Amino acid sequence: MSSQAVGTTQIDNERSRVTEWRFAPGAATGFHRHEYDYVIVPGTTGCLKIVGPDGSESLAELTAGQCYFREAGVEHDVINANEHDFVFVEVEIK
Repeated sequence: MSSQAVGTTQIDNERSRVTEWRFAPGAATGFHRHEYDYVIVPGTTGCLKIVGPDGSESLAELTAGQCYFREAGVEHDVINANEHDFVFVEVEIK
């Protein structure tokens, strides 16, 4: 069983929620569904394994400082596929 990624909420108000996610090698968020649109801001360069609701797996290459946006409704588990710690900030738009 993999370890759990650690989420630290930095802001949570009526308009947004900002969470820093820290992953040890092999750590996972656990399967979840995003209820809000969100932006990911990678703090580390590396690869994350994404597992979809049907069990499909893909690899996402992220580069520190290069953000991306996703709409609400995304369902997945996110796993650190690196041999080093991985960090990103998630900005949810309420």
